[in-house]
Amino acid sequence: MDETTLPLRLSWARLHMAKADEATFEELYEHYLPRLFNYMIYRLGNRQLAEDLTATVFEKALTRIATYRRDRGAFSTWLFTIARNVITDHLRQQARAEIVNLDDLCALAAPETPETQYLRQEELARLYTGLNLLAEREREIIALKFAAELPNTRIAQVVGLSAENVGVILYRAIGKLRKRFEEENER
Repeated sequence: MDETTLPLRLSWARLHMAKADEATFEELYEHYLPRLFNYMIYRLGNRQLAEDLTATVFEKALTRIATYRRDRGAFSTWLFTIARNVITDHLRQQARAEIVNLDDLCALAAPETPETQYLRQEELARLYTGLNLLAEREREIIALKFAAELPNTRIAQVVGLSAENVGVILYRAIGKLRKRFEEENER
């Protein structure tokens, strides 16, 4: 989904007035919240922290909505750039790189049976162990692609790379994960 899927009642002229128009900002919030929250939880691995920082992103967006310029990029690019900066600021404040907490991620899954739950936790553990072995840039691009569901062109704008470079990084990172899983399965 991108800006073309925004409700028709959300014209770009109204977007610039969203700070003064709480109803308009509420529509933007409802539209982007699920993708933004997925991105945050994917990057942070902690539901409570993701909730807190997602609120921070929307607070910053609300106070800075007047600075958004459509000619510089899509609204989603602007919003996810704010989110990326909020995460970076948080990690700097922690003075260490955040490692994905597997217990928090596994707790998010709510399978029906104990066997299914165990298998899902095993799969998530394998996935996040593999993700933690990737470079920070690779993890971030994977999070923007699969958790935030952004297209490569938007990811490129957020991280400051070309769309082609983003595609290559995604391809190689997924290849690394696939190779790791194949090697584990052979054991």
